Amino acid sequence: MKYMLMMNCPKTGYESFGSLPKKDLQDHIAFQRSFDQSLRASGELVSAEGLASPHEARLVRAGADGAPVLDGSFVSSKEYLAGYWIVDVANAERAYAIAAAASAAPGLGGAPMNIPIEVRQVMSGPPEEYL
Repeated sequence: MKYMLMMNCPKTGYESFGSLPKKDLQDHIAFQRSFDQSLRASGELVSAEGLASPHEARLVRAGADGAPVLDGSFVSSKEYLAGYWIVDVANAERAYAIAAAASAAPGLGGAPMNIPIEVRQVMSGPPEEYL
């Protein structure tokens, strides 16, 4: 079963994370790289990506002629998607265990950040009744 694990951060998360001491940032990045490598080695990692600052994000809609119409960044949002993992695991409990491990990534002084990780099953398609 595939699950998407989404790491969200508060509105000020990118700024506060970027202000951590260099050593703490290096330790956090080392943790994330090692974490991804362990998931890759176990065969559970499908994909993982960190996302650019929400200030770079744009909301796109189709205009009357179908051309993209862009809105500015999401300055009014309280939380932002910072990154995600897609894992292929035997059950939801394993996805929750992986999410808990990701949540414990080190922050200031190496203390676990306890980052909220949203876990959602990736659907293989629409329900049969709608096909």
